[in-house]
Amino acid sequence: MRQLIGLIAMLGAAMSANAETFVYVSKAPEQKIQIFRLDPADGKLTAVNAVAVEGTPGAIAIDPKRQFLFVSCRSTSTLSSFRIDPATGNLRDVGTAALPAGENAAFVGTDRTGRWLISASYAAGKVVVHRVGDDGKIETPSVQTVATAKTAHAFVTDPDNRWVFVPHVAPNAIFQFRLDAATGKLKEAGKAPGGKEKAGPRHLAFHPNLAMAFSSDEEGSSITAYQFEPKTGLKPVQTLSTLPADFKGKNTTAEVKVHPSGKYVWVSNRGHDSLAGFAVEEKTGKLIALGQTPTEKTPRSFDIEPDGRYIFGAGEGSGKLAVYRVDIASGRLERLHTYEVGKSLTWVQSVKLGGN
Repeated sequence: MRQLIGLIAMLGAAMSANAETFVYVSKAPEQKIQIFRLDPADGKLTAVNAVAVEGTPGAIAIDPKRQFLFVSCRSTSTLSSFRIDPATGNLRDVGTAALPAGENAAFVGTDRTGRWLISASYAAGKVVVHRVGDDGKIETPSVQTVATAKTAHAFVTDPDNRWVFVPHVAPNAIFQFRLDAATGKLKEAGKAPGGKEKAGPRHLAFHPNLAMAFSSDEEGSSITAYQFEPKTGLKPVQTLSTLPADFKGKNTTAEVKVHPSGKYVWVSNRGHDSLAGFAVEEKTGKLIALGQTPTEKTPRSFDIEPDGRYIFGAGEGSGKLAVYRVDIASGRLERLHTYEVGKSLTWVQSVKLGGN
């Protein structure tokens, strides 16, 4: 028995050693997705390839099984699918699905089964659900289109895949839906208010262990913590500024991400051009401000690599990608590298391929 346990441990270690992390960056004007390979030892990135897409790429998403990459092409109002090569990180075109006229997906992603592709149309104020085939193809027509309100900016499912939450900036609310995972259909289930007047929730991220979620508040330059109740949805319980007290310039927030450990949350500031960090109290989920780390100009998107050791900050205004080391003990970020990638970096997404 001991020998068997030892063998299983050795196999697990070998599989983990073979795993590699890849980083995908949307280069909007060039109509390409840049692919990098991460060196886990020092955070350095090596360019692998730049894959052409039909239109200006925005939001990127990867399915839970890490087989397919989806991208919203905003200039053509389409959604595209690519199969990911687990050995090289390269992308192979699977196909494209057109959205109805006037719709433009600011955000795209799958539910937690990977069966349903959900997109939020900012300008049209709609949420659209498509079925994803076993081959990664986005099937048309869509399963459902739900009219919400303009400024529908993103979506996230709860950990049990029973709810879909769609933050809306101008209505200052998070629209709530019940998800039927068997059919992909959404059923309206009320709204959760923004944390403060004119906060304007833009993106939302769930805590990995606590019944909590956190929004980046675009207009309020703040972060709001929500309690999650499986029967009723979200309830705002705390809102904190993402800016230093003495900052007087213009600013809007963009992305929000929770560290895999659940110990920290970051929000990107556009204007102050920084990543605002917050510690998460272990039992209550209460946020404690840690300050801001300077980053590239107009950080529309950033991502935390799956193992939580590095953060990638994409400068939409600078065309540069910054790599930071995360101090797990303190939440402090240390900039290690900066790469010239291209004009208008609109999204960055990392994924660990191969192994477990």
